[in-house]
Amino acid sequence: MAAASIKDVASLAGVSVGTVSNVLNRPEVVSDVTRERVEQAIAKLGFVRNESARALRAGRSRTVGMLVLDVANPFFTDVARGVEEVVTAHHSVLALYNTAEDPRRETTHLKHLQEQRVQGVLLTPVDLGNAAIRSLVEAGTPVVLVDRSWPRADHCSVAVDDVHGGGLAASHLLEQGRERLAFLGGPLSTQQVADRYRGAVAALDGSPDAVLRLVETPALTVAAGRDAGAALAALPAERRPTGIICANDLLALGVLQAMTRAGLRVPDDIALVGYDDIDYAAAAAVPLSSVRQPRELLGETAARLLFEEIGAADGPHQHQQVVFEPELVVRDSSRTGADA
Repeated sequence: MAAASIKDVASLAGVSVGTVSNVLNRPEVVSDVTRERVEQAIAKLGFVRNESARALRAGRSRTVGMLVLDVANPFFTDVARGVEEVVTAHHSVLALYNTAEDPRRETTHLKHLQEQRVQGVLLTPVDLGNAAIRSLVEAGTPVVLVDRSWPRADHCSVAVDDVHGGGLAASHLLEQGRERLAFLGGPLSTQQVADRYRGAVAALDGSPDAVLRLVETPALTVAAGRDAGAALAALPAERRPTGIICANDLLALGVLQAMTRAGLRVPDDIALVGYDDIDYAAAAAVPLSSVRQPRELLGETAARLLFEEIGAADGPHQHQQVVFEPELVVRDSSRTGADA
């Protein structure tokens, strides 16, 4: 049996093909009575739209592409949740891609999205100098950076002040009397990690007796944190850091595991601060202090800017570089002394 066509739906509902098209694409312009009649016809016939054909006619699909550094990181899951709310409200579809912090994978995904003529792309870049990003922009595809700022003002981006965030973490540990500090994160080619480290370094300027050891990790994962934490735990007590700043919460969770296995107490022996404030931070065996980012708001704001740019043909669009302020959430992993 042949699949029902849009003409079949129009005939059964007693409306024009254009009205059916409006119900499918712009339901808000159709009266409730007519829309209900068309929807009943669609249900009765089992009609399924041919999205590929529609995209071919329109020259652009309804898909929004989103590239993240690590799809397994709950931070990006929360950001994507905020994105999806806005994408769904615009009757579009979100396609999520994992670059795994690999520039080659990033290039492959970006080229695929360009070939698919997507509406726009939300991108946490591995390499902002990637020629595939430039190719997308030059082809007229809107691109909004997420969790990273454009160096120029002629594009939209949504980010968090990570320099300030790193400073918050370091200052808090100094206030707790911790002067031998370590910063765990990497690779430093990841801009967010570099900014958080830079902020931590700056926070030590007024503390001449404090030192900050950089421990660069190969990834921002629990396993990387566990390995780095084990190496620090094995140091002699007089050389071991008394406070650790992690570039994200996954690293901090790994460090917490390593310290527990080594018989060291958090925060008594080593105070610990993570970054992102994912749900697992508060639920850890020792609840983690963390620098909180507005994760879902990051996604919502980025998606809103993207759709504003997509619709720029219908009106003026002003590029924005939105920067949110992070906040420190203090929990048991760094609360010592009178604050305990």
